[in-house]
Amino acid sequence: MAGQLLLGVDIGTQGVKCSLFDSVGNCLSTAFIPSQLYQPSPGITEEDPEFQVDSVCRAIAQCVSSAEGIDASTIACMAIDGQMAGVIGVGEDGKAVTPYDSWLDTRCAPYITTMKELAEEEIIRKTGNPPSFNHGPKILWWKHERPEIYKQIRAFVQPGGYAAMRLCGLTGAESFIDRTYLHFSGFADNFAGQWDAGLISIFDIDGSKLPHIVAPDHIVGETSAEMTAKCGLKKPIPVAAGCGDTAASFLSCGAVRPGICVDVAGTASVFAATTDTYCYDIASKVMGCGASATEGLWHPYAYINGGGMNLEWFACEVLGKEKNDPARFKGLDPTELSANASDPLFIPHMGGRVSPSQPHLRGTFAGLTWSHTNQHMFQAILESVALEYGVYRNALLKMLPGIELQEMRITGGGENITVWKEMKSAVLKVPVTSIERNYGAPMGAAIIAGCAVGIFDSTVSAADAWIPLKESISCDPGFIEHYQQRLKKYEALLAAMNIFYTGK
Repeated sequence: MAGQLLLGVDIGTQGVKCSLFDSVGNCLSTAFIPSQLYQPSPGITEEDPEFQVDSVCRAIAQCVSSAEGIDASTIACMAIDGQMAGVIGVGEDGKAVTPYDSWLDTRCAPYITTMKELAEEEIIRKTGNPPSFNHGPKILWWKHERPEIYKQIRAFVQPGGYAAMRLCGLTGAESFIDRTYLHFSGFADNFAGQWDAGLISIFDIDGSKLPHIVAPDHIVGETSAEMTAKCGLKKPIPVAAGCGDTAASFLSCGAVRPGICVDVAGTASVFAATTDTYCYDIASKVMGCGASATEGLWHPYAYINGGGMNLEWFACEVLGKEKNDPARFKGLDPTELSANASDPLFIPHMGGRVSPSQPHLRGTFAGLTWSHTNQHMFQAILESVALEYGVYRNALLKMLPGIELQEMRITGGGENITVWKEMKSAVLKVPVTSIERNYGAPMGAAIIAGCAVGIFDSTVSAADAWIPLKESISCDPGFIEHYQQRLKKYEALLAAMNIFYTGK
């Protein structure tokens, strides 16, 4: 066995995934525990934090037990990444007093409006991100809509942080958040890496309910005796703070130098660039800017809330396919790009638009005729993500006119759809590169764990060693102009439908 072993755990929307790596980046085993989303009515999406913690323990135990020929006592560290924009309220004992208020939960929409009305530009300058379905509006929702529960809350944390707290037996006073989440906070000075007294005052938030800010590779504790046994470990191991799931995914793509873009083609469709400049988008309010897991770098980014879920929705809810049927997309994936201007368009914002915040916008097909088939509509759903990325790219170039985009690296299930990659290449005008070891967010978390205990000097050296690239796809130049015209139509449709849903 090469060196010490590292555990990376990802608490995603679909479930908890754990991967075990050796020190040279070989994945020795993986385990996955599906999530349980509670969605009793439109607008409500919650999860049980204790089920998430139990899933983490089960995933680790399965991962360790299924790895062949390893000595579990050589596991050096673990780090946990997780969903970024939701919150969990914990009490003085460090245990949850609220459900996980998911990033998919839209009940806080009125408080997005409140934050925008009172201090939108200041929030964007300080946090790097506009108010949206994230921590600030959610904290305000708990404060005003559930005041008795709010009084019991010692701190608001995210699923990755909560799981680490529970594994290490931390109290509410020891609650933490790492810097990669701060752009979603609503109340932080992101560049300075600290809470902002002015924003806290404007919204009359109890600053003591905000957790300690730490670096991703900060060791927050070690697994308690109870949790060590529950995770199937031979001895207590250090737990690093970890980071947000998208930051971990960016790291797993090797986005550790300026100019590298990333496409997380998963439940959320995330586009990000990498820069050594902190920036904010007051002009269009499209792009956010989050801290990279690599110190000194930033990721200007934007995302579609549940963009990857639209494919499942169409196959399962519209066409009646079984969710677990591996052939549910058979016959739907286009085999080549189409340059037909009469193809339908689709707006992918089924639960409201996040970037920029247009919470009342909804999914829409436009331009359908009797000649269009299920495949045309499926292609429109794919294309909508590429076109939305085009909106993001244009906003990025206005925000940072001198930025040079070199390539886009892709991770997530969408990496397997060749035509989708070609669409994105055409719209963004950059090659799309796949990763040889496409292990996703758990690999990013494992790299952070390795940095935390000194196995790696930095995330940069780790990424260079662990993340080889494979083929790079560039769209045929003949399609570029077609997609630029499609992008103009898409932007016009977005504007029109936003007026339709808001009345203004």
